Amino acid sequence: MTVNQLKEAALNRFAEHGYEGTSMAHIAEAVGIKKQSIYAHFKGKDELFLQVSNDVVENELASITEFIEQNQTKPIKEFLYDFLVHHKIRYEQNADTKFWLRNSFFPPAHLYEEVMKKVYLYLDTLEDQLEPILENAVKEGQLDASIDVKRATAAFLGVLDGIFVEMLYGGPDRLNKRLDASWHFYWRGISKV
Repeated sequence: MTVNQLKEAALNRFAEHGYEGTSMAHIAEAVGIKKQSIYAHFKGKDELFLQVSNDVVENELASITEFIEQNQTKPIKEFLYDFLVHHKIRYEQNADTKFWLRNSFFPPAHLYEEVMKKVYLYLDTLEDQLEPILENAVKEGQLDASIDVKRATAAFLGVLDGIFVEMLYGGPDRLNKRLDASWHFYWRGISKV
């Protein structure tokens, strides 16, 4: 049994049941050890949760950086839409993303400030990475030259937020409906007429 196995078990449990729905006993059972053995590696559930959270934010930011590097040469319409779909697919297939979204929206009350620092780091990084891409698309004539790029970037993150909400609360049909409608009107607002 390794620290990474403990963190993986904790990640899966926190992603599915949240902080309050997860006990150290659940995590110990998942890796086949006694609960007391966890304390040789972590002071308690808070420390384990925060370490998992740190790992997850690094993985999520790395995923975004990788997506941007692999897709930034696409036309802006395709790039932005694929960016939204990328998040949808990650949520469907990846415990990191489920954990991240659940705890971004519902952080444990006593860890709120620590979790929200990571959430704002994530959102600020997204904005910092997307804004120059939209700026470049305006310069290349792919977007309406009169748009305010900062506002267009913030609005895009609003579309992403709406999709995140449906990932957490709605099923696939509601998510796809929200994605289709939000994307349609967002694109109409920034595209060349």
